[in-house]
Amino acid sequence: MFKNNIKIAWRSMIKDRRFTLLNLLGLATGLACTFLIYMWVADEIGIDKFQANSSRLYQVMQNGEEGDGNIFTTEHTPDLLAKTLLAEVPEIQDAAVVRLPYWDEPSGIMSFNNNSFKAKEIYATKNFFTIFSFPLIQGNKSTVLNNKTNVLVSEEMAMKLFSTTNVVGKTITWDKGAGAPKGINSPYIVSGVFKVPASSSMKFDVVFTHEMYFSTITHDISWFSSDPSTYILLKKGVNAERLNNRLADFIKARYKDGSQEQKWAGTLFIQKYTDEYLHNRYENGKISGGRISYVELFSAIAIFILIIACINFMNLSTAKAAGRMKEVGVKKVVGATRAMLAWQYISESMLMAFLSLIIAMVLVITLLPAFRQITGKQLSLEVDAGFMPGIIAITIITGLLAGSYPALYLSKFKPVMVLKGRLQTSSGESWVRKGLVVFQFAISAVLIIAVIVVYNQMQLVQTKNLGYNRDNVIHFNNSGSIGANEKTFIEEIKTIPGVVNATNMEGDLLGNHSGGGGITWPGKTERIEFSGTYADFDFVETMGLQMKEGRAFDRKFPTDTAGVIFNETAVKMMHLKNPIGTQVQLWGLKQHIIGVVKDFNYESMYNKVGAYFISYAKNTENIVVKIKGGTEKQTLSRIEALYKKYNPGLPFDYRFMDADYQALYASEQRVAILSRYFAGVAIIISCLGLFGLAAFTAQKRQKEIGIRKIIGASVKGIAVMLSADFLKLVLVAILVAFPLAWWAMNTWLQSFAYHTSIGATVFVITGVSITGITLATISFQAIKAAMVNPVKSLRSE
Repeated sequence: MFKNNIKIAWRSMIKDRRFTLLNLLGLATGLACTFLIYMWVADEIGIDKFQANSSRLYQVMQNGEEGDGNIFTTEHTPDLLAKTLLAEVPEIQDAAVVRLPYWDEPSGIMSFNNNSFKAKEIYATKNFFTIFSFPLIQGNKSTVLNNKTNVLVSEEMAMKLFSTTNVVGKTITWDKGAGAPKGINSPYIVSGVFKVPASSSMKFDVVFTHEMYFSTITHDISWFSSDPSTYILLKKGVNAERLNNRLADFIKARYKDGSQEQKWAGTLFIQKYTDEYLHNRYENGKISGGRISYVELFSAIAIFILIIACINFMNLSTAKAAGRMKEVGVKKVVGATRAMLAWQYISESMLMAFLSLIIAMVLVITLLPAFRQITGKQLSLEVDAGFMPGIIAITIITGLLAGSYPALYLSKFKPVMVLKGRLQTSSGESWVRKGLVVFQFAISAVLIIAVIVVYNQMQLVQTKNLGYNRDNVIHFNNSGSIGANEKTFIEEIKTIPGVVNATNMEGDLLGNHSGGGGITWPGKTERIEFSGTYADFDFVETMGLQMKEGRAFDRKFPTDTAGVIFNETAVKMMHLKNPIGTQVQLWGLKQHIIGVVKDFNYESMYNKVGAYFISYAKNTENIVVKIKGGTEKQTLSRIEALYKKYNPGLPFDYRFMDADYQALYASEQRVAILSRYFAGVAIIISCLGLFGLAAFTAQKRQKEIGIRKIIGASVKGIAVMLSADFLKLVLVAILVAFPLAWWAMNTWLQSFAYHTSIGATVFVITGVSITGITLATISFQAIKAAMVNPVKSLRSE
């Protein structure tokens, strides 16, 4: 039976090649888009899932008050936390500490013989490789970090340095620059080689012992120090939510009840380690989204595109119904049941789905390089046990969904009526087909609005005055010997033709900055969480910041080396009416306010401008250079030559600040690009479905059209009559789509502290676009039907 159904299905497809081609194009395009999104979503969801202890591995997070009623969230926790949790909380099986380099630290340089490479390091406790599941190529996971002089290198770094992974016992040297803690720059013995899976969110090249780093630091160790990240492994069967509630006031309990310290102490909560990558955005101490938002968004887009493709198949199949009604009648007369006929048409749709699968895979292979570039992921089409079942399941569901309505519709024809050539449809059937078209174009309209709104928001991001000038500004670490000769190096840079100015700072004004609440001032009554940076002379001028009052750091005033500049928001939150000259303390150091800078956006537009300080510092880890426009290539070449004069053999790794700014919105830019493509795909597939329904309607009303032409109706009048019905459907789709799109996009915009508005223009453009697309799609069928000879139309009846 199945073989016979497939044979009949194939003959039907060959007989009507035009509809077969339209169906294949619609389904294949929908499947290709779905497969591409499926690969991206699977990759996102699979991040960190290689961890063997993933169900019990958690990271400890900390909430604190910013001073304006808001709550900030950080992954940095007190140095004392891990061992205290392990000693006092019986539900915890193990606890590890991992310290990542600060954002402003220069890259470390690892050397062996004459080979030197920059490397990203972490400092971890002895149990790091027993809690985490990073594969060890060489070494024992229980002992590789037992000695302070031990170091582990990644497989990639081992090949760079030694050209082999058989390196245990070899000695390397490590150089973090002149500003590194005493004792860090030393020889180390390689105790193991590890591999960082591509699906890991934690990326590093080198692992040192945390005990070694901890022994070199000089700052006070207290419950207010927040430096490393703390990870805990729960015992089996422990209720994480219950433990979360217990840990909330763990730090506050270290202080006397009612004390100021207890009031300012942070609160703790734990988050599953494998959830952190997708759920990484917080608002007032609560998870408010993150990458998971885009996973959900594109999953929904994939489902809608697949549904639209299935609707297209349904409409095209029902449009062919008139040509197959005698086939149905004859089969029923000779004994075919409705179930047998329904199975036959389901078999046709399944065959169509698997043929579409072949075309879709070809499309995926063709589009995958471009899709990799857009998503920034090294996705690959791997035919394995995980990928193929998912793809086949999607194809089967598509075939069943697409063929369900045509099978039920075609199999119910009454043999007496269809053999007489009378194709009768109920009003319910008509409403189903119209409803499907409305659904298709409503989704298309929503996607068009989304594309416009995202584009407008990205334009705002590009054009908003941030309060500083990021154009033609580069920054790089003072790696190697530059750190010990930073002042001389900067002075030499300033003499290079094409260099406008140069200075040094911590961070980059783009979310990488110092912070904390350790600032006091006269009349302080509340703890304010500050952001800030340390910078040298010429910083304000190099970055193009605008002073509201006072002055920038000036070499003419020797006391400016103990000066600090606050932004407008900080002065307002500190309630300082006459800030210039006011004495403050930054983490115990006495300083005086020399100026107030106008507010500028030092983070992404997701965040409002907060309290910010700029404190003088002679030496920092980040060098900033302003280059004259139009001379970038030559000037960068000269700066690179100077850099290599200080650091022979090391690559000159620099970044444009504008590129860093763009990177803040990399996810949004990808959404904007992908939304355009997927909206276009949805519209094309919807038009194929509309084309099918137009053909179905023209076929059903051919007698009516013939009579109208005989009594004097013009071709134009008949074309307008046929088009009007579809335009009504599009109007309904627009009415459904507009409020839904406004709600969805307004919700997305609210995540930005600074965002565009959704004006009437957006809806006008969408309405005109959808109407124009509809007219272009149905005009061919409408004019074709209107031009048919009425005698031929009446004879066909």
